[in-house]
Amino acid sequence: MSPASIEILGFAAAALTSLCWLPQAWRTIRTRDTKAISLWTQSLFAAGTALWLSYGLHIGSWPVIAANALTLGLVLLILSMKLRFG
Repeated sequence: MSPASIEILGFAAAALTSLCWLPQAWRTIRTRDTKAISLWTQSLFAAGTALWLSYGLHIGSWPVIAANALTLGLVLLILSMKLRFG
């Protein structure tokens, strides 16, 4: 597989795994209902995503950086809603 194909594969994976958080974030913003969201799980996931983002920055991998920056933003939004309305 060529390097360009590998980058495209990485960006496709990044898009799918990051955009899957949009419906949850949108629902949480719209309803402000966070009862079913685990604070502990969201916190651990945010920390793990931040570590992945740091890793991506260190190795200079744009698919890893893009995926984790977007995911971290969405997860932190959900987490802040949980803390505010939970």
